[in-house]
Amino acid sequence: MRIDKFLSETGVLSRKESGKAIRSGRLTVNGEVIKKPETHIDPEKDSVTLDGNIINYKKYVYIILNKPQGYVSATDDPNEKTVIDLLPERERKLGLFPCGRLDKNTTGLVMLTNDGPLAHRLLAPKTHVEKEYYFEVKFPLSDEDIEKLENGVDIGGYTTAKCRLIRKGQKEANIILTEGKYHQIKLMLGAVHNQVMKLKRIRFDNIVLDENELLEGQWRYLSKSEEQMLQKRNG
Repeated sequence: MRIDKFLSETGVLSRKESGKAIRSGRLTVNGEVIKKPETHIDPEKDSVTLDGNIINYKKYVYIILNKPQGYVSATDDPNEKTVIDLLPERERKLGLFPCGRLDKNTTGLVMLTNDGPLAHRLLAPKTHVEKEYYFEVKFPLSDEDIEKLENGVDIGGYTTAKCRLIRKGQKEANIILTEGKYHQIKLMLGAVHNQVMKLKRIRFDNIVLDENELLEGQWRYLSKSEEQMLQKRNG
């Protein structure tokens, strides 16, 4: 890998900034000053420093973010604020994208990554990855409503797969899905003559949103154990 590409992929500097830094002698590889941006390195083996600081390389990055209302799940949008806008400048340079989408006014867990193969596998219908949401509705949920929702309802020519609901109150529950049709939960509640007033994703596969740890708008890198759980989906 070219050293300037290495710097840009780690989010340390842009490709243009990398060239200037290298030519000015700010970079070393294995203790030797490098001044040519086209120099090739092995990012897995070589030790790279910028201004004396070691740069750690990771091919793939995984971030969990607690999405507030008003942000769209996209990498860029000319008219709306995106979840990428919530990240610091360095992380915005890593080529991250949302693994699955939440509506603009749906809050909660969004996973961001630059690992395309894993994201594809996690979102593939045949993988049956669980997504859990907390919702509040306008009218009380009856036992009959819950039974209908769990067994599948027609949301406009499509019957939803079986799911699981956990009642939290007369007008609130958690719902666990293994599919993700457009506006699915809102349409499902509409099918039992109800209306979603609040919707928040609290779990994606085995990754759980801890709201005591992450307030809305905050983010963190996945832990090593969380990464390993996700990687099992890629095996």
